[in-house]
Amino acid sequence: MRDVFHHELDRLAARLVDMTDLVGAAMGSATRALLEADLQLAEAVIAADAEVDDAQRQLDEQAVEILARQSPVATDLRTVVASLRMSSSLERMGDLARHVAALARLRYPRHAVPEELVGTFARMGEIAQGVASTAGEVIRSRDLEAAAQLERDDDVLDELHRAVFAAVSAPGWTHSGETTADVTLTSRYFERYGDHAVSLAHRVVFLVTGDWRTHSSV
Repeated sequence: MRDVFHHELDRLAARLVDMTDLVGAAMGSATRALLEADLQLAEAVIAADAEVDDAQRQLDEQAVEILARQSPVATDLRTVVASLRMSSSLERMGDLARHVAALARLRYPRHAVPEELVGTFARMGEIAQGVASTAGEVIRSRDLEAAAQLERDDDVLDELHRAVFAAVSAPGWTHSGETTADVTLTSRYFERYGDHAVSLAHRVVFLVTGDWRTHSSV
């Protein structure tokens, strides 16, 4: 029975890793749609968000079933409960990718991001995809160094987010209020995407160390 139970826990982890793949691909495609004013790609990202939502629903149903049938305790209970919280973070990451794609669709055929910030947003998309990939590795391996690297990558997203605010606040910024709102809000989507990944990593570190006090809330 214990072998079956631990196989079910492994399936939970595998589902979470699959979700990291989905949300990483979504943000990568959403970034391309944003920077290239690609309407079809934006609509594909928006439609595909239903797959992330469905993955969360299936994982949560499996976790609740484990709680009901197995009555886990100690570390096993923490693993199941943490899986529920992590699936919520990943679903939110998918939503944030959808928001980026929705802005690309809203502004089509125009580009939502002015030329001078294209490089910044391209870098944010690159880092965000890497954050999702690292999150999957953290879940798969429970590697504490990978978790620490994820936090460092999130720090880069934070720096890029601040760079966007500095750009729109500079005296030389001459774009419309609509463009200003678009880039500041979209930058926030990327920044929050990283925050949710860090929150996920904190839960994995807690499972490994049993210590939550050293981790800031996100």
